[in-house]
This record gives sequence, C-alpha cells and structure tokens, in this order.
Amino acid sequence: MILKIQRLLDRAKKNTKKGDIEAAKEDYLSVLKSLPNNWEAKNQLSKLSQIKSTSPTQHQLNLIIKLYSSGKVQEALDFLEKLISDYPNDPSLLNIRGVCFKTTHQMEYAIASFKKAIDIKPDYAEAHFNLGITLQELNNPNEAIKYYETAISIKPAYPIAHNNLGLIFLGLNQLDFATEHFKWAISYNPEFAEAHNNLGATLQKRGQFESSIKQYFKATTINPNYTQAFNNLGIIYQTLGHKIEAITHFQKAISLAPNFMSAHFNLSRIKTFLPGDIQISQLQSQVTNNLNTSEKIYLNFALAKVNEDLGKKDALFNFLYKGNQLCNEKLHYSIESDQHKHTLIKKIFTNPKYLAESNINEEFNSKFKTKRPIFIIGMPRSGTTLVEHIISSHKKIYGADEMNTLSDLVFDILTKFSSRNNYELNQKSLLSIRHKYLSTLSDLNVSENIITDKWPLNFQYVGFILAAFPEAKIIHLKRDARATCWSIYKHFFSDTGNGWAYNFKDLARFYNLYSEMMVFWHDLYPNKIYDLCYEDLTNNQEEETRKLLEYCDLDWDENCLNFHENTRAVKTASALQVREKMYQGSSDAWKKYEAYLQPLVKGLKPF
Repeated sequence: MILKIQRLLDRAKKNTKKGDIEAAKEDYLSVLKSLPNNWEAKNQLSKLSQIKSTSPTQHQLNLIIKLYSSGKVQEALDFLEKLISDYPNDPSLLNIRGVCFKTTHQMEYAIASFKKAIDIKPDYAEAHFNLGITLQELNNPNEAIKYYETAISIKPAYPIAHNNLGLIFLGLNQLDFATEHFKWAISYNPEFAEAHNNLGATLQKRGQFESSIKQYFKATTINPNYTQAFNNLGIIYQTLGHKIEAITHFQKAISLAPNFMSAHFNLSRIKTFLPGDIQISQLQSQVTNNLNTSEKIYLNFALAKVNEDLGKKDALFNFLYKGNQLCNEKLHYSIESDQHKHTLIKKIFTNPKYLAESNINEEFNSKFKTKRPIFIIGMPRSGTTLVEHIISSHKKIYGADEMNTLSDLVFDILTKFSSRNNYELNQKSLLSIRHKYLSTLSDLNVSENIITDKWPLNFQYVGFILAAFPEAKIIHLKRDARATCWSIYKHFFSDTGNGWAYNFKDLARFYNLYSEMMVFWHDLYPNKIYDLCYEDLTNNQEEETRKLLEYCDLDWDENCLNFHENTRAVKTASALQVREKMYQGSSDAWKKYEAYLQPLVKGLKPF
C-alpha cells in the first residue's frame, strides 16, 4: 500500500512539473481515496486547484477520439472548438482539429490547424506527418515531402511516414528514394503489409520481378485479405506471360472483394468469356451500385469485353461508349493541346537557325557514348510491342519496353520554348537530352549495348531523336488506320497521356495529326526512318524480320522467328499475345463492326 501511494505521489509531482495539471489532480485524488488524511496530497491538491490547466484532460481527449472514430466528425469539431477556446495553445487539440477538417474535406482549415500546432510545438512529429498527408492528397508532392522528412527527422522510427514518403517518390519515378523509404518502413515494422506491397510495386517498376513477387507474397502472408497485393501478383504474372498464375491471383482478389473492379477488369482482359461464366453475373450486379468514377470505368470496359466475347455488338458499343465517356469527363482532354505541341515542334525544326544534325555528329560521337538506342514508334496498338518482342529476342538486344524518359526531357524544352516564344534548338539542349537519356539506359544495368525503347508516342519527337542520337535507329510501325483506331477505342489506358483515345472525333483527329507528323519527319529526314507495315510483317514474317535486322545493323538470329518463346517481361496489354506464334488477320477484325465505326472511319484522312 505504502509503495503504491508513493508512486502516485511521485507521478503527480512529475505531471505537475510537465504542466499536466489535470493528471496530477487525478493522482492526488487517488491517494486521498486510499488515505483521506494524507497531508501532502491535500496540500498539493489545494495548490493545484488554484492553477488553471493549460491542457485538456485525457478524458476529454478520449471523448473527441470516440466521436471521431464513430463517424460523428462534426460533433467532434464542435466539442473541439469549445476546448480550444479554453486551451488555445494546446497543440494536440489543433492537430486533432486538423484531422477532422481533413476528413470533412475542409483542406484549407486543416492545413491552417496543422501549421498552428507546429508553430506552438515545432517538434510535433504527428502534426508534420498529418500536414504531409494533406498536401499529398492535394497533389502537392514537393511540399508534402518536406513535412514528411521533418516528421522523420524528429521521429526516425516512423514507419507510416516512411511508407507515405516512398509512395510520393514512386509517383515521381524516383525509384531509389522510394525503395529506401519502403525498406526503412519495413525495418521499423516488419509486419507492415502495405509497405511490403509498395516495395513490390517499386521493384516491379525497376524490372526486379522475382524480388517484387517475394514482397507481394510477404504482404499477403501478413494480411491474407490484402486484395491489392493479390491483384498486383496477377499483373506481374501477366507481365511475365504466366497466364494461369495471373488468372488465379485476379480471381483470389475478386473472391475477397467481389466489387474490386480493377481486378475484374484485369481478369477480363486475359480470358475469353463463355455463357454462364460466374464473373458475368458478378459484373452485372455492380451496374446499379454506387461506384466511384474509376470503378465505373473498369466496370464498363470489363462488360464491354464480356459482350465482345459473346458477340453482342449493341451491348459492346453501349459499354464502350459509357467507359470512354467517363474517361473523357475525368481527363478534360482538349485536342488543341496536341495540335499546339505539334505546331511548336514543326516551328523548331523548320527554324533557319536550327542547329543541323551534320554539324554536331562529331561532337556527339565523342560524348556520352554508352548504349545505342533503337526507338520503336507509331500509334498505340499498331504492333510496336510485337516488333520489340521480335528484335529483343536477338542475343545482342535488350528490350526496355515503354520508357517515357525522352518525352519527359523534351517536354521540359518545349515548355521553355512555349513560354519564351523562342524556337532555337541549341547544342546545349541536345547534349542535355543525350546525356540524361543515355544515363537512364546505363542505369538499367544490362550487359547488352543495344536497347529498344518502345514508347509509341515518341513519333512526335523524331527530330529530337535524330539530332541528339545520330547513331540511333528508328522503326516506325504502320498499320491499317481503322484497325489501329478500333483497337485503341476498345482499350482502356491506365495512364493519363492518351486523352484523345476516348471518343471517335478526337481519336480520328489525333490519328490525322500523327499522319501529318510522320509525313513532316519523312520529308525532313529522308531515309532516316524505317517504315514497317504490320500487315506485311504478319504475312511475311521471316522476310520482314530479316530486313528489319539488316536495318538495325544486326546479324541474323533465328531466335527472332521464335519470339513467342522469349521470356522477357512485357508491361503492355499485349503481354500474353506476344507469347503466341504470329497471328494473321487481326487487322480485319474491325470489319465486323464497320456499321458502328462509321463516324470514326469518316473522320480519318488517307495516310
């Protein structure tokens, strides 16, 4: 008994020293409950009663948390305002208020509350963290990074802060930093399933597929109901050409969450639907549910695939129209932006002061000469994945798949030109492009010296390629415009860079812009671009493959005929198609839907 009383008295003194008056009072009251005549407790309680507390009681804080946790956020806010009027300088109250404001999407008020809490207590790690989350949700990654890093500097063992910081770096494609922070998160909390999943996504993006799979499996071991990790396993197995494993994991994700539209969509892309398929009824049951925009998009494209397989043309186009319309509304795309970009590029390369390729070859050949790139360009869905898979089957070539490095580098230059109304492309800019791009190729850490870059929309930047990489080869895929556009229209692009793809008018106009751009490049650089007709390739595989390798200055390699045996990872929707032998006749598939595609066909100009 005596020991217990002494501990209470000691704790009361410590709480008093810290300024936690209410906690100290409670300790003294506990003493008096056991020993009503304890002089020290009576005396100190009398003194404390004359002191106004600067902080709320734990009971008050618990009440706020209870209201918030039960969904009564506005009641929590009302109670908070009363407490803050009594304790205006208590940082914990301001931090909690910020969380409540964020929950109710009052972001400006949330930011103000977090910042005030930090002003009062600069080493308040949780307030820095919460401000980071808020800025991250507002798509302000650079500011969010600063507050996350401050939170971690105050509290290094902060797994969720490391995880969130890793997510930002992953989104910025800064994969080294992303990997580092996910690993830190895991080191502080080995059972952090989300961090394992996110590390898996980062390693997958780096091409470290075996390590990525291990992380995804670790995430599902920790949390057997982790649907996103199962979905990610399906995606990576699809990328590697393992169809059965991909289907298994997509189905697992759906079994855990029947309304997981992303998994439904992914599964729909790699299977053929037959009447009575249980997934059909699962998808149909979601039509009337209250889904968000992204979920609705996935659902409509999945149901479009169902009806395509079942031969129900009216339903197919109904769902395609709905899915594409939702994409349009989400992206707010304007064709004028691409028209402006193409006009700007043409001005640059027709500028009399343009530094011609012939004047800089010698210097380029002596600087930053590491890997030799082969650019595969054209419209999406024109056969670029197939061609890369064919030539990357060659023993001297590494297929890097879709790299947006060049487009990012050119974008920076175009932005400067547009703002300054200046169209002079100088040597410094070209050397910068060359150095940064070739550094990226070197970072792939592969033994092959020839690397393919299959980013179809690089067709816009042919001039930059030929100016910065005179040693590069450019392969341009040509396919029947109607077949290409039909394949695009029924395909959902997960990124935001193809806003023109989601209605017939924009799709036709963009295809025409592409056609005009390629004519421009051919006129400006005759005999510098290798045109490969997709239909010729599929009908005369060996002949066209031999000519292709000859253009690339490569010896014949029989493996290029057996491309379907190539086990390299393929990230695009064609990942499973290129594992099959050459298929003929796909360019005629649009004819079955000719009546539905007339608005599109009429909008296309002859190429």
